[in-house]
Amino acid sequence: MKYIIGIGGVTNGGKTTLTNRLIKALPNCCVVHQDDFFKPQDQIEVGEDGFRQWDVITALDMEAMMNTIKGWAENPVKFARSHGVSVSPVSEVSDPEKEMHILIVEGFLLYNYKPLLDVYDKCYYIAIPYEECKKRRSTRKYTVPDPPGLFDGHVWPMYLKHRAEMENSGLAIECLDGLKSKDEIYNQVFEDVQNTLLNRL
Repeated sequence: MKYIIGIGGVTNGGKTTLTNRLIKALPNCCVVHQDDFFKPQDQIEVGEDGFRQWDVITALDMEAMMNTIKGWAENPVKFARSHGVSVSPVSEVSDPEKEMHILIVEGFLLYNYKPLLDVYDKCYYIAIPYEECKKRRSTRKYTVPDPPGLFDGHVWPMYLKHRAEMENSGLAIECLDGLKSKDEIYNQVFEDVQNTLLNRL
């Protein structure tokens, strides 16, 4: 059985922290990070706001991301092994259909790309307020450093725009409070996923 979990949310909300804990705890679990699909810097447009448009869907090679997810769906065991994930051994008598394989798709624009909306079995979205987000963002070191004014001039406005789009998508998304402790968020999601998977077996 295959199960795909989306972990989306605001920049610096705790998506990667949560994802990294889940992949250690869930069986046969792989991950696709949306950040791995950013186009090269010279392909990122400069918008009317004067900033490179990193926080929009066109900054990402979403076709390549979809192909990666399809690769997992076609053969999760091969995908796991090629990504260094150890897979539970399948016994001779076990039914491969009952073998659980989980993919976590993690990123900031997971629910704003129509072809992706149909792949998720469960969707989570981590949100934090403006002040906390700005504070966390200011302490992060990025490969391409944020130019002055980027957060207020581009990042936060794009977040608000994309969040409104996501909320209008009709997708069942469970919102998580990113101000809760890392343990609280992890426990909430882990228990929810465990219960869902038990009901599917």
